[in-house]
Amino acid sequence: MDKEIKKQELNNLNERWEEKCECELKKTATQAVPGDGDAGAEIVFIGEAPGKSEDAQGRPFVGVAGKFLTEMLSAINLEREEVYITNIVKYRPPNNRDPLPEEKTACREWLLAELKIISPKLIIFLGRHAMNNFFPDLQISKAHGKLLIKVFKGMSTKYFFPLYHPAAALYDGSMREILMADFKKIPKVLKEIEKRQR
Repeated sequence: MDKEIKKQELNNLNERWEEKCECELKKTATQAVPGDGDAGAEIVFIGEAPGKSEDAQGRPFVGVAGKFLTEMLSAINLEREEVYITNIVKYRPPNNRDPLPEEKTACREWLLAELKIISPKLIIFLGRHAMNNFFPDLQISKAHGKLLIKVFKGMSTKYFFPLYHPAAALYDGSMREILMADFKKIPKVLKEIEKRQR
């Protein structure tokens, strides 16, 4: 599918879901924060939920963790505009608390519809909430930096790569090093996927 068509489809999808999403967080959030970036991206990053800056601007990962993410992307020669970034929950939880299971469920179809349109080669989870949304039994401490392969019904992407959340790494130097090291594996992971797809 042509990138412009995908872009239009995503815009339509977000407009539709902003009206129809029944997430309780809608009542307390300023606005919805849909995904953002290249509609034809090979890589989609999935975070947890919007924070204060995201809620104010209506874009994902624009706060401190977002700046760190942009920094890591440039370390592997990628611009933010070349990837697509979204969250499992599209509304900010009060005081940045963890999203509740029912909030994740309310936003799940929206996320899956985004992924279906973009159809990326690789989905990268930023943190345990994003990973557990697809792999409920895995622990981020054991799965980070490893390529996961799983077929999900109605989804063309079957390659997943969990990372620690940039926000967690900002305040913990050792975790920051692990995250940077894992992040630098992304180009290799993409090559590995290309090999498998031949």
